[in-house]
Amino acid sequence: MKAHTTPEVARLAGVHLRTLHRWLERGVLPEPKRGKIGGLAVRIWTKEDIERVRIYKSGHYRKGRGRKAKKGKK
Repeated sequence: MKAHTTPEVARLAGVHLRTLHRWLERGVLPEPKRGKIGGLAVRIWTKEDIERVRIYKSGHYRKGRGRKAKKGKK
């Protein structure tokens, strides 16, 4: 099983790293498991975690046009 870093996941999902961090901070995506590398706590992303990011993005963002409009607004 290959583990991915947070910057890799952001690139693979097609979102900015800060956007991915914001989603994690807000709790809209579940936090992946953490591990220690060289004394630093890092997120260890699996393929399933990456797929959850892609699904969330597809449900909330339009390709090349940013966020989807809220109902009743343009």
